[in-house]
Amino acid sequence: MTETEQKPSVIKNILHYVKKNAVMFIALVAALITSFIVPPDKEYLGYFDLRTLTCLFCVLAVVCALKNIKFFYMIARKIVRFFKNTRMSILVLIYITFIGSMLIANDMALLTFLPLGHRVLVTTKKEKYMAFTFIMQNIAANLGGMLTPFGNPQNLYLYSHFEIPTLEFMGIMAPAFCLSVALMTVCCFIFVRPEPFEIGEGTTKSDPKKAAIYLVLFALAILIVFRGVPYIIGLIIIPIVLLIFDRKALLEVDYPLLLTFVFFFIFAGNMGRIEAVRDLFSMLLGKNTLIFSVLSCQIISNVPSAIMLSQFTNNYADLLVGVNIGGTGTLIASLASLITFRKYVSYNPGKAGYYLLRFTAFNFAFLIILTVFSLVVGTLM
Repeated sequence: MTETEQKPSVIKNILHYVKKNAVMFIALVAALITSFIVPPDKEYLGYFDLRTLTCLFCVLAVVCALKNIKFFYMIARKIVRFFKNTRMSILVLIYITFIGSMLIANDMALLTFLPLGHRVLVTTKKEKYMAFTFIMQNIAANLGGMLTPFGNPQNLYLYSHFEIPTLEFMGIMAPAFCLSVALMTVCCFIFVRPEPFEIGEGTTKSDPKKAAIYLVLFALAILIVFRGVPYIIGLIIIPIVLLIFDRKALLEVDYPLLLTFVFFFIFAGNMGRIEAVRDLFSMLLGKNTLIFSVLSCQIISNVPSAIMLSQFTNNYADLLVGVNIGGTGTLIASLASLITFRKYVSYNPGKAGYYLLRFTAFNFAFLIILTVFSLVVGTLM
């Protein structure tokens, strides 16, 4: 290959990487721009939440290891095989994604369970439910993670930033969580018929020895999240064990997500030091934190919204609810939604418009219902 032929290939790869990690590069640009307004100084060191970054790294690394031995996939497949009709199987796929997002984070839940949903529907010739299933799995991943501090990246940050007690955290999110379960269940009963079907056994097997080791590491990561173990211990033990048993898992960690947090820490910290911005955001959040955080998610996504808005309010309860239910709505309201969109289009070329139309209808219906419900609950409490 000549030098002139290599250049377009290199440029194409760079553009692909930038497109794939667009939010990270947007965060980088935002951090650089605000750094000209607020020049770097010793206060920058206070911007970074090392505990959040460490917890996120530990959880992501262990989940990658479990994914590599197909642990979650195998469990989910066994569960789906117990149900003999389309409605119940799709409902179980949605519940698995919902529960999975509580344990392994929303994006990893989608990467694990969307392929299972696709395989189930294709092998049983129920492709007509593909868009509905993917959309519901996407909503399940975004809303299921709301109940636990480690279910969504923004939860992990807010839980650490405001030092929210665990039971209080779960109590804040419980009403919206329960309504989400009810709404998804109702949608399945309305839009999916109880048609009979059968799914085969499959040949994929997991490694029980590695599964046991990784589950111990996962328990350690959860203890770190819940402040039961100093985060520095996890930062030492988890990488050492994975270096021995699965180095690939360490390479597969979503480092662009970690860097996105770093860049947004700089951006949010600088924004908080600009008096005019601080006054404006404090005023808007003071009027209605929940609504403003929901609207912010529709434009800049839920993770950056959580990091930025946390600099201007102490009303963490409404902010927490807002950036979680705000993950529904537009395609960019949650980074996980982009994962689902790319997966669906890869399986169904030429149907992007069809998917987006249905995605928007379902997501905004959930967003409106959950927002109104949360506002009513907030006034009663």
